[in-house]
Amino acid sequence: MPPSHLLLALAVVFVWGTNFVVIKLGLAELPPFLFATLRFTLSAFPFVLFIRRPPVRWRSLAAFGVLLGAGEFGLLYYAMRSDISPGLASLVIQTQVFFTIGLSMLLRGERVRPLQGVALGLAVGGIALIAARMDASATAWGLGLVLMAAFCWACANLVAQSAGKVDMLAFMVWSSLFAVPPLLAASLLLEGPAALTASLQQASVAAWGAVLWQALGNTLFGYGAWNWLLSRHPAATVTPNALLVPVFGMTASAWWLAEPLPGWKLGAAALVIAGLALNVLASRLAALRAVPAGAVR
Repeated sequence: MPPSHLLLALAVVFVWGTNFVVIKLGLAELPPFLFATLRFTLSAFPFVLFIRRPPVRWRSLAAFGVLLGAGEFGLLYYAMRSDISPGLASLVIQTQVFFTIGLSMLLRGERVRPLQGVALGLAVGGIALIAARMDASATAWGLGLVLMAAFCWACANLVAQSAGKVDMLAFMVWSSLFAVPPLLAASLLLEGPAALTASLQQASVAAWGAVLWQALGNTLFGYGAWNWLLSRHPAATVTPNALLVPVFGMTASAWWLAEPLPGWKLGAAALVIAGLALNVLASRLAALRAVPAGAVR
């Protein structure tokens, strides 16, 4: 990977990691489902007016939009309102890697590799440590919600994979349309029209900045650039950079929001990140074994 591409990958994971602090700042003024509704509305408009729909089925766009929007981010925002800190959320959401592997095994008959089994064990150990040390930074309800959000992200991953190699910026823009209706319905039902109207009227420039950062920085730039890199380099070269997401997330949360980092939290992070790293190693070794003897690597 050339240096410019590596810098782009690092920029993406920096945006994704620090984004958890931005989410928390936005939630200080906006209810979670309204916040998510605004994010995906601005991820779609006005871009759908001049970006052509990618050549994929409507149901794939709809499934991805609902899973990523209402599933992952709706649940994540709801949990981060008061039930889990940004730093821990940035760590726990990465369990989507193992949910993706499990779903691939169940639906596609893929086999788990021995190293992946060890990797899963390490990650589960980290999550168990978080569950055993519940405090103000995470409740059982918050941990469960983020795990459900990670599962929805894993389901969205499988939908995106089934779409094939398409323009992922267009895919993100058009799928965002389908995230808006369920999120808006959840906002109206759970937060109420009065709260929705009052929040929109009282939102500060900072709150709207958080919304724009979610839409343009995290969604369109983040996913667009990441999938651009994946289309030009092997996944085993690009994906290890994602290990820095919880590192950036926990560091930014400690710096901007004064989130404490006691030893048990660092230990849980080490276990989860080690599990993620071992899973990447297992995938890379499998890819190397699949190269025919004598082929150029």
